Amino acid sequence: MAKPAKRQDPTPDLPALAAAARAQADGDPFASPALAMALTLSRRLDSGELDLPTLREALRRIGDLAFADRAARLGRQVGGTDAAATDAALIAVAQRAARPDPADSPVPFAAFRAACERPRAAAVFTAHPTFSLPRATNHALAEAASGGPVPEGLPLRPVPPDLEEEFSQAVAAITNGRDALDRLAAAFLGVARETWPDRWRSLVPTPVILSSWVGYDTDGRTDIGWQDTLRLRLRMKELGLARLEAQIAALPPEGTQPLRDRLALALEAVRMQIAACPPPGAPEPEAAQRFAHLLVGRREDALTTPEPLLELFGGAIAAAPDDQARLALCVARAGLVAHGLSLAHTHVRLNSAQLHNAARLRAPDLGGAPDDAARRRALFGAINAALDEARPEPVDTGGLLSESASAMRLMMTVAQIAKHIDASQPVRFLVAETESGFTLLAALLVARLCGVERHVEISPLFETAEALERRGERVIEEALRSPHWRAYLRGLGRLCLQFGYSDSGRYVGQPAASHLIERLKLRVADLLARHGLADLEVVLFDTHGEGLGRGGHPDGLAARFDYLDPPAARAAFAAHRTPTRLETSFQGGDGYQLFGTPALAHAAVARIAEHAFAPPPGEVTDLVYAEAGFAADLFAGMRGAMAGLVEDPGYAGLLGGFGPALLDRTGSRPAARQSDTGGPAAIRHPRELRAIPNNAVLQQLGFLANLTHGLGANASREPEGFAELLRKSPRFAGAMAFARAGLSLSDPDILRGYVATLDPGMWLDRAAHARSPSNASALGAVATALEEQGLGDSVRRTFRRLLADDSALRGAWPGDDGEQPRMSDRLFAVHAVRLLLVHRIWLRAVNIPEFSPRHGVTRDGLLRRLLRLDVEEAATLLDSVFPAHEPPSAALDYGEPPSPRRGGYGREHAELMEPLRDLFAMVREASAVVSMECGAHG
Repeated sequence: MAKPAKRQDPTPDLPALAAAARAQADGDPFASPALAMALTLSRRLDSGELDLPTLREALRRIGDLAFADRAARLGRQVGGTDAAATDAALIAVAQRAARPDPADSPVPFAAFRAACERPRAAAVFTAHPTFSLPRATNHALAEAASGGPVPEGLPLRPVPPDLEEEFSQAVAAITNGRDALDRLAAAFLGVARETWPDRWRSLVPTPVILSSWVGYDTDGRTDIGWQDTLRLRLRMKELGLARLEAQIAALPPEGTQPLRDRLALALEAVRMQIAACPPPGAPEPEAAQRFAHLLVGRREDALTTPEPLLELFGGAIAAAPDDQARLALCVARAGLVAHGLSLAHTHVRLNSAQLHNAARLRAPDLGGAPDDAARRRALFGAINAALDEARPEPVDTGGLLSESASAMRLMMTVAQIAKHIDASQPVRFLVAETESGFTLLAALLVARLCGVERHVEISPLFETAEALERRGERVIEEALRSPHWRAYLRGLGRLCLQFGYSDSGRYVGQPAASHLIERLKLRVADLLARHGLADLEVVLFDTHGEGLGRGGHPDGLAARFDYLDPPAARAAFAAHRTPTRLETSFQGGDGYQLFGTPALAHAAVARIAEHAFAPPPGEVTDLVYAEAGFAADLFAGMRGAMAGLVEDPGYAGLLGGFGPALLDRTGSRPAARQSDTGGPAAIRHPRELRAIPNNAVLQQLGFLANLTHGLGANASREPEGFAELLRKSPRFAGAMAFARAGLSLSDPDILRGYVATLDPGMWLDRAAHARSPSNASALGAVATALEEQGLGDSVRRTFRRLLADDSALRGAWPGDDGEQPRMSDRLFAVHAVRLLLVHRIWLRAVNIPEFSPRHGVTRDGLLRRLLRLDVEEAATLLDSVFPAHEPPSAALDYGEPPSPRRGGYGREHAELMEPLRDLFAMVREASAVVSMECGAHG
């Protein structure tokens, strides 16, 4: 008589299982609760007590809970989304600008005008691979954060965007941001109307602006052609004009008809230019020619400055029937002045090496590397001589077609924007990896040759530890020695600087990077004063990459701005009377969430404005500066520890063992380089991963070393001093918030589970305790395959390195009522489930049947792919080796009795390929839940 099938358990409570496993391991230094939980679930699957659909449902439930929590955090991050409260905050900002002391008289109107007509802050929308949710799910998350319903069961795995999707999502966020800026402008105009009723209509408040580099950032990308940049820039112009047209259309007709007619003509011309722009890919010369003729021929109709429109506003405002219409017209005019003919300002970006190559093509005497000490003086002499002789050269679309130097081609594209699309606002020209003042002079030379010296804001990006600690100040000073650079800055009126937290954060540790960036800003303030340029405006653009979302701060937006723009830096510039503009990036899907609905954008703009108009700090009394020695030692220790870690082969093995394969693509460029033979290349050094995937892999391994490693050694030497700084220093606490969050999202037991997974010894231990000979054989086969990978010993050494510092930091971290940062049971459970899934993939992988090499595919090669979780490609290759069905030709009549047809490899598909795909899909689903729990991707 057959045994009755075992009754399926209901969906398991995974967090409860995790809590039980952790409690059982408490006090046992030899326990591994993550592996223990994975093994328990594995045995339940083997016995039939549990099946994969039920386990998937349990994961989905955790994903729903994580979604709800993330929505609540997002609402808190912007300081709440109540419209009345946010409007009151905007009005309070304007009132403080008009009357800093409520008991005093208002400031002179000229002072109020100066305060609100200079952009003090900017939100920059950038596109990096952080589109970690499907667009509909991301929108639902923003709606839930804004007080909407919290749905369940939404898909969490990302859908990789292309450039068009990145642009579309950026436009949606920017549109919400522009609406919020209108409310900010209305607040300033409303306060002015109450205070100066006869003069307010002349006011054009532009205190906060928006910028974008989506479609214009060519650093590390080859998929964005000059025509793509021009097409998207034209579309931004169309969107800006269409937005203005809608604003005017909503008003009474009195006095606005000339504006309506001129806007209609401009939009018709711009839309014709967009339609004629060559599609992506290599442009056909004839298509480029047609586009060029429309770009030039309809230039005047399409407008290249807002002046013709601004001239019509005066009459419209005078003819408006009431103050409400006048206010709306003044708000629309402010948006036009602030952003020109576009929806947002424009940033382009490329690499310093590309600029050097372009400069050498135009000036042969510039050969040699800028860091070559023997050629240094000669190079600077040669670049200054080249600038003496440089004169603008004609730029046309045919030149764009034929130009081979990418930097020259990009600058020529900027020239076409200035000549034919919009000359009203300068284009920010960001230069990545700037390590020498020569780079800035090379950029100036290229700009001068293209005739756009007055239309570009050349900005170095300081990101590496070397640039932040030693070279950054020298780069600026080297450029300032050139009379050409000084004259350029005088003509522009500002110095633009970009600070990156991506590479600096992952190579020297995030809190240490923040410290280095602050020190560089302090040195810049003094440097400009020494050169008599303290009256220049300084633009400080922070692009983030902190490992908790691009620009995310654990304590919200207000804390984020204090962290980016700390009191000491603000005080240093104020002491020299140097005006500053704080620019901050909102990158990709994670960053756009903060502008994901009108309510979120409204609140985000309010937080930006509150910081931008905060009174200048007086004497800086923060304890971190008074106790600078301890803090400096702490951050120096982190820098040194991280520098050693990234050179550790075991760290590369840990990051690259299978970590990149845990991630779905979240952007339009790959996370890592590809090997020459196909498939992902083995990661030999962290530099071979891009910064965001690097951070994301650490999240997926349950150990955010980039936020915490290296702090433990010094913190444990002086735990009382460490605790005192955390309690009494807002600046130190703001930086350590990342370490606190890192500890709460990390668990050594989880990392131990991943390390053990790469260790052949763990698989041999399991084989020794296997309950069946077939399981023992498969476990032993995995051990053998992993031995060939050779990662076990080096990764275990790195784990010990990480564990030692983590234990020291947790021991020194002051807990509230004995509580310290700790990974939640919910997140712990997701990691444990994914360990189970990885193990089961590998146990199936070693059952690949033997086959003769076909088309370069071997069984050993497929097994190596599967051990690195390159499952999708491996399964596709297995499909070709073991087709599921006979080819259609087998059913044809060949004129004689057919030989026996053996059929396809249906059994292999049912028992190997399809289960591999199903298990891997669950691995990626678990990764999406981890990202949701972390609150960001990378």
